[in-house]
Amino acid sequence: MTLSFKDLGISEALVQHLEAIGFVSPTAIQSQAIPHLLASRDVLGQAQTGTGKTAAFSLPILERLDPNNPAVQALVLTPTRELALQVCQSIRSFNNDNRIRVVPIYGGQAIDRQLQRLQQAAQIVVGTPGRVLDLLSRGDLKLAQVNWLVLDEADEMLNMGFIDDVEKILSQAPAERQTAFFSATMPLTVRRLVNRFLKSPITVTIEQPKAAPNRINQVAYLVPRGWTKIKALQPILELEDPESALIFVRTRRTAAELTNQLQAAGHSVDEYHGDLSQVQRERLLLRLRQRQVRWVVATDIAARGIHVEDLSHVINFDLPDSLENYVHRIGRTGRAGKEGTAISLIQPLERRKLRDIERHVRQSLEVRSIPTRTQVEARYLEKLQGELREALAGERMASFLPIVSQLGEEYDPHAIAAAALQMVYDKTRPNWTQADYYPEESSATRDSQAPKPKPVKRSKTSASRNS
Repeated sequence: MTLSFKDLGISEALVQHLEAIGFVSPTAIQSQAIPHLLASRDVLGQAQTGTGKTAAFSLPILERLDPNNPAVQALVLTPTRELALQVCQSIRSFNNDNRIRVVPIYGGQAIDRQLQRLQQAAQIVVGTPGRVLDLLSRGDLKLAQVNWLVLDEADEMLNMGFIDDVEKILSQAPAERQTAFFSATMPLTVRRLVNRFLKSPITVTIEQPKAAPNRINQVAYLVPRGWTKIKALQPILELEDPESALIFVRTRRTAAELTNQLQAAGHSVDEYHGDLSQVQRERLLLRLRQRQVRWVVATDIAARGIHVEDLSHVINFDLPDSLENYVHRIGRTGRAGKEGTAISLIQPLERRKLRDIERHVRQSLEVRSIPTRTQVEARYLEKLQGELREALAGERMASFLPIVSQLGEEYDPHAIAAAALQMVYDKTRPNWTQADYYPEESSATRDSQAPKPKPVKRSKTSASRNS
């Protein structure tokens, strides 16, 4: 039996609002966490990004806080400013009471503007540890009436060195409060924090690694010896042609180098890492959501705040340091029951890491060789054929029929269509002349894999006309 939000204890008014914005059935983390949070229990939730954690903790808060009290009643801590903004936007979308205000506070933005928002009224504050602690020390943020405190992405927050700040904030919050920690993994540092600050918590665990492979096609490309990964990635991107993709790298320097290479090759791509200013990050996120840029090259920490609907591909240019991070990365595609593709570039010395990944996700990854030029060209022709079918089903085609009719007095219609396709192909195909990007292939292989032109069949009408 599928539970509804009403079954979990959410009020009818809020349920109706959720249904209006498309939230009908709760996810696993929501089904398990919401009843305990509504019952005033502390909760320790282990779940990956994309499982619905934000709604799991924000819906109980929205149900129980006092909209007539302008004081801060709930504090949500996140590791990055991007995630703070995302959580804030999500809570605002869930909120059905215009008296409730949600305010984000984070570094990289003028503090006076955030102070003004806090002074106007803010029942829910979502912020990063550094800025929260700064405002607390100045006396501009008061936690005296905080009843709920949430630590989101707890493992990443501690990995980024915020443990001292987090402990200070938790220590300053009222002892009589409800606390929830959500984390993708449960390292010892998180466990110690739980033992110190949570009271008899209910543990909720969602096993993401078992679910991800069902909807994510995981593929590994073996980088030939002597090749750089940047050289190997180019034909892979030409073959896969991702509609939208996150390309994960280990360092900021690699992000910049790879972005420059891909931009020089004519791809729609930009970089996202810690060296960018807040304004630059927000501008890039907006372009990504509006599909003005197709691919983003990002480091792990910076990418925590990137969440894109219908992301088609995740590409591990560099393998992550931990198996948990691998699952976290690929979990950004294939969401909401949709299919996605996860690609990893594997160098010969990384085969052992590949075996560890396969054991962790309980699935063998298909290992492929770098695509040849012939394979990529055949894929492009297949795509061109699909676009042609769409054009044949459209209405604009009618405006070109007189041209075809006129040319038909001199040429066979099949030849006219083939010539038009050749023009489109020559103007839009990838740069096949860059042979260095493709593995060597024999002439026999090229001949066997090359698309064979179909014989031109002349209609009886055209045959009789030209005879």
